Amino acid sequence: MSTDKSTQQPAQETSSTPHSTSVDVSTFIFPEKLSIPTVTIEFCDRCRWLHRASWTQTELLLTFPPPVLGCVTLIPHNSEETAGRFRVWLSVDSQPPHLLWDRKLEGGFPELKVLKQRLRDQLDPGKSLGHSDKKP
Repeated sequence: MSTDKSTQQPAQETSSTPHSTSVDVSTFIFPEKLSIPTVTIEFCDRCRWLHRASWTQTELLLTFPPPVLGCVTLIPHNSEETAGRFRVWLSVDSQPPHLLWDRKLEGGFPELKVLKQRLRDQLDPGKSLGHSDKKP
């Protein structure tokens, strides 16, 4: 098997780019704990639910952009105790986390319409969700 050596770059060439030498990473500061609402999605990694969790994450961030929602964190679990888990939690300031959805309690995965309504009802009850709102 032959490789084209003209397309390969030694490690020292990539690390000596102008951008890497002009940035002092020792000045980086880890973000402070958010004081705005956050969502945490716990899911069973053994069940291969990463795509469902990331899709849910994306939809929630698109519907509730900052500053309404600060972040949506994904927590994959890979143990016997967490088999089949898919939970969505809301954390607001110093209040205890609020469970928005549990797959086992609810009998399945959340419809995004329902999950968005529950999140809206906690964060901003007057907010319209457009086509995702309940019909009278």
